[in-house]
Order: sequence, then structure tokens, then C-alpha cells
Amino acid sequence: MTETPSTARMIDYWLGGRHHFPVDVAAAKAFEGAYGPCAVIFRSLRDFSGRMVTHLVTQGIQNFLVFGAGVPTQGNVHEVATGAHVLYTDIDPVTIALGQEILAGHGRAAYAFGDATDPDGIDPAAIATFLPGWGREPIGVVFLGLAAFLDDPTLARTLDQLYRAVPAGSMLAFDFDGEELAGHPAALAMMGEGFHMRDPAGFPALLGSWRLTADGIVPVARWRPDGDPADVPDAFYGGLALK
Repeated sequence: MTETPSTARMIDYWLGGRHHFPVDVAAAKAFEGAYGPCAVIFRSLRDFSGRMVTHLVTQGIQNFLVFGAGVPTQGNVHEVATGAHVLYTDIDPVTIALGQEILAGHGRAAYAFGDATDPDGIDPAAIATFLPGWGREPIGVVFLGLAAFLDDPTLARTLDQLYRAVPAGSMLAFDFDGEELAGHPAALAMMGEGFHMRDPAGFPALLGSWRLTADGIVPVARWRPDGDPADVPDAFYGGLALK
């Protein structure tokens, strides 16, 4: 049992999952006390992920590399792209262990250590086994929930490394925290000094050679919604970019 809360497991709690600990629930409730209800926001974010992955499958993507994957349940990539190959990565050992437990015996999806800022450090055996199209077929790079924890130079360098690592035709699904928490200083303080909010107008410059689709960068609830967009605060923005 861990004594340190994890953002990934807090989100699992907000999504109604069961892969979290009391320390995560306490942290989630403390954050809600400073900000307000979070479940609807993270459900909207997970719905965005689902719509994005569904779209990538329609574009022929059958190999997904997921960074900062969190807990791979409650509508995550392998549950949406059921016929695809999915390699989830994270740097938190407890979350990785949970992911490996959830995906044990899955066959097409697995969990491994992977630092988005060092994509070359991912276990080559895991890539060979669970991303059989690596180096030959377009890859869906899922980069959600990470940008807030990287400063601008690190984020730009990371996205450039990923661009160079994947074949032409690959697609990058991304999101980032807008400036919603600026109006909630107590909640913002809980995120710590390494938390980065961004103005959507400035984010395209960080994408480097990745080319934004015509959808542009929008609040996640407004990216190709199924019907009317969810009525949630514009806490997260996102989009899709191509190589």
C-alpha cells in the first residue's frame, strides 16, 4: 500500500474505477475542496481520448504508444481500439504494477516503464512484442496528461524526439492544461511549482514539425463531440497533429 497519492490513481477514482488507494481518495477530495467537482471534467477528458482513438483507428492506425498512461481502465485506449496493439508507458512504479496486473494475459496490450522525455529508453523487447508495426507503419502517439508537468523547452524537445522516432503518417493526440486553475489559487498551489498552465494560442509553437489538423486546438469537450459538447469548464485543451 503506497502512502503517496498519484494523479493517475486520483483520476481512476474520479472515473469510478477501483484501482486506487485511500491516500488517492483523500488527495482527490482535498483538491475538490479547493476547486470543485472534478469527476465530470475527467470524464469529459476520457471521452475526448475515446473519440480521438476512434478517429485514429478510422485512419488506419493499429499501433498505439501511450505516454503517461495512468491506470489503463475505464475507457482507455485498448478498450476503445479493441483490435489494435497498445503499449502503455509510465514512470510511476506503483501505477506500472497496477497496469501490468490489469493487462496480464491480454495479448495485444501491455504496460512498461517509459519516460516520454526519453523515448529511446523504452524496452526494445516490449516495443517489438506489442508494437509489431514499429518502424514500418504509422503509430498513434497518445500524449495526454503530460504537458502540464513539462516546461516549454522540455516539452518542445520531447515532441521533436517523438516526431523523429515515428514513421510518416503517424499521429499525435495531445492535451494540455489551460489557465482554468488561475482562478482557484488554493487548488493551483496543490499542483506544485512544476505545474504548467498554457494559453492555447501559444501551444502550436511547441509542436515543432508536427502539423495540426484542421480541427485546431480546442477545449477537449469541443473536439468532434458526439452531439452537443459536455457542459464542463474549459480546463483542458487538445488536438491532433500529423507527421
